[in-house]
Amino acid sequence: MPFATIDGIPTRYDVVGSGPPLLMFSPGGFDATIEKWTTQGIYAQVKPVEHLSKRFSCIVFDRRECGESGGRVEPLSWMRYAMQGRGLLEHLKIDRAHVMGACMGCSPAMAMAVAYPSAVSSVILYWPVGGAHYRMNSYTRFADHLKFVQEQGLAAVVSLAESEGKPFNQDTRGGPWASVLHRDKDFAKAYARQKVEVYKSLVSASRDTLFDRDTAPGARPEDLLKLNAPTLIVPGRDKTHATSAARYLEECIPNSQYWDALPEQQTVETAPARLLDFLANGG
Repeated sequence: MPFATIDGIPTRYDVVGSGPPLLMFSPGGFDATIEKWTTQGIYAQVKPVEHLSKRFSCIVFDRRECGESGGRVEPLSWMRYAMQGRGLLEHLKIDRAHVMGACMGCSPAMAMAVAYPSAVSSVILYWPVGGAHYRMNSYTRFADHLKFVQEQGLAAVVSLAESEGKPFNQDTRGGPWASVLHRDKDFAKAYARQKVEVYKSLVSASRDTLFDRDTAPGARPEDLLKLNAPTLIVPGRDKTHATSAARYLEECIPNSQYWDALPEQQTVETAPARLLDFLANGG
């Protein structure tokens, strides 16, 4: 697959199908790769890329710090993730696109819609993450990493990532940069040379910025209330994708449609048709 350098960070991407552009922020938490669209949970069942690519150019990519994309040790935020998506559109010389986010990918999708309204035709938010359990579990994940850094040091993080190759959501000790540490020896060497206390502050700042509310994170409600892009919200219903998070977005986004379908009603027969109908008529 091709790579684009966006803000100095290599980004693995692909364009599937033909038609109007549809930028797709992958599901998968801290392992948000292209492959998750066909292998993970609900997406393996409803096959969104397979169906949407029949009428749209689906732009899929590994989020920074995930899969084969690169990364940079800096405070992480939804805006930084959104900038990667916007940069990919610029690389492809696309001025305006539909945007779809899934799972944790919903948060940078809405951040992009808020920050770059002229570049976003419409938005699909499929199973947005959120809820009290999600925030608490996210804090626990970061706490596990910080504890390991404090007790073992950054060289131990590098050793763990290089030997096991597990992303942050599979082994919390490895932290948000685990996937890059596993693949990039130069990155790993620079990572190990950091001052531990400075690094811990940076990780804490990332945690507090990303998971700052018990509703769906990604953009302030004050900004969502100004969002003009037509938006389709598809709810999940578990401790990571609380239905309350989806309802919160319905409340905050003025020009939104809420597909009131339980997860078991979101099938390969119903879900692609609903998405295509929105993109053709609502988006």
